[in-house]
This record gives sequence, C-alpha cells and structure tokens, in this order.
Amino acid sequence: MAIRKNNKLYVPDEPDDSTDHLDLSKAVSVHLPNLKLSTETISLRMPLSLLDLIKIEANKQDVPYQSLIKIALAEKFEHRAVGRKSKRHTTAKKQRARA
Repeated sequence: MAIRKNNKLYVPDEPDDSTDHLDLSKAVSVHLPNLKLSTETISLRMPLSLLDLIKIEANKQDVPYQSLIKIALAEKFEHRAVGRKSKRHTTAKKQRARA
C-alpha cells in the first residue's frame, strides 16, 4: 500500500508473492452467464441475393443481420454436435451388446 511521506509517495518493499494472503480452501466456483465469448473478425463471401434475404429476415426479427447469421450457424452446428454424441453413444451400446 502506498503512503505519503513529506509530500512524496512512498511504496514499502513487499514481496511479489501474494499467496500468503490467499486462502484457496475458501475459493468458490463462479458461474458467469453474461460473459461474452471472444470473437474473431472474418470475411465471408456470399451471393448478394442471400445477404438481402438474411437482412430482410433480421429486420423482421429486429436483430442485427450479423447476429442472425451467428445464431443460425450456432443452431446448425449445435444440432450436429448433439447428433454425433448420441450416435456415438448408440454405437457404443450396440458394440457392448454384441460382446
């Protein structure tokens, strides 16, 4: 902690290690539902007619068109990921049943 001595700022020497001040046994897990995922800028080429359709639909739903594209892609690939997991689970069950 910095303190003032004779109108000058004085910072006492302290070790860089703060583990003496932490009690990790009291640490708790935190859920942050509103935390935004990091994003990356991409360039995507598509027919102008498709972009126009996306913009019209986005306007109907009162969302930005780029957000609508992200939502549609997320729904498509989340569905596929869930489908793959259940297929693997079913295949594993069948293999165990044969054994």
